[in-house]
Amino acid sequence: MALITPFKADLSVDFDGLGRIVDNQINNGMDYLVVLGTTAETATLTTDEKQQVIDFVCRQVKGRVPVVVGIGSNNTQTVTHNLLSMDLSKADAVLSVVPYYSKPTQEGIYQHYKAIAEVSPLPVILYNVPGRTGVSMSAGTTLRLAHLSDKIIATKEASGNFNEITKILRDKPDHFNVISGDDSLALPIIAIGGVGVISVAANAIPKSIADLTHLALDGDLKKAAQLHLRLQTFCDALFIDGNPAGVKAALHSAGIIENVLRLPLVPVNEATYKILAEEMKTIPKG
Repeated sequence: MALITPFKADLSVDFDGLGRIVDNQINNGMDYLVVLGTTAETATLTTDEKQQVIDFVCRQVKGRVPVVVGIGSNNTQTVTHNLLSMDLSKADAVLSVVPYYSKPTQEGIYQHYKAIAEVSPLPVILYNVPGRTGVSMSAGTTLRLAHLSDKIIATKEASGNFNEITKILRDKPDHFNVISGDDSLALPIIAIGGVGVISVAANAIPKSIADLTHLALDGDLKKAAQLHLRLQTFCDALFIDGNPAGVKAALHSAGIIENVLRLPLVPVNEATYKILAEEMKTIPKG
């Protein structure tokens, strides 16, 4: 799951709150944790804060589950520098987003990840999220990278393009996996061969997301579908006013963290907060 970064009222990192969330995830069935992704408001963290979050989460996890670290940029040299300069010794893999804003060609995307794979000390998970980056990595480019190196182990697919996702699942090498990047698409992607989801919703409702994922992976699609439909209103509401504003509101309504984001993000509006708070009362949270 994709961990948030909770903040205190003074905008400093709330490590006590982060620790509570980490333990709650593991105790309720999460298979691995992702730090410093989009949901973590990583763009607002300083270099020192990023390392502090990595170190804290790895200490809190104590080897109970793998830890994946998000390291991405639209500057390839920045990514390769960070991979070599940051202390990733306690992490298990890195998640790196398609370069954003500059809109590289497919060849540019391929060369970007090729350079990352050549220097990364850890296995690499690709991350395709065109809604945020402005460009989509094609199935052809993903497969080209998957066949390039055993170090490239998976893709987090948040394009929502099932035709492209199907092509990846059909033609991928055995070592390469497809992970849903959207809670609402976890079940259908698993049903055609995906291996899980890097979840936003799990910050607030880890047991339900873990149950849904494990039911689907075990082949019990009927029960998984029932849970999927039950959670749809909550998952939709999480993104009404953007991510991670929605999930932070949900966690705040449950008394777990303060409802604080760093600009330019702001808390959800009152109507959205009410929807999330009501949903949180009815969904098992562990």
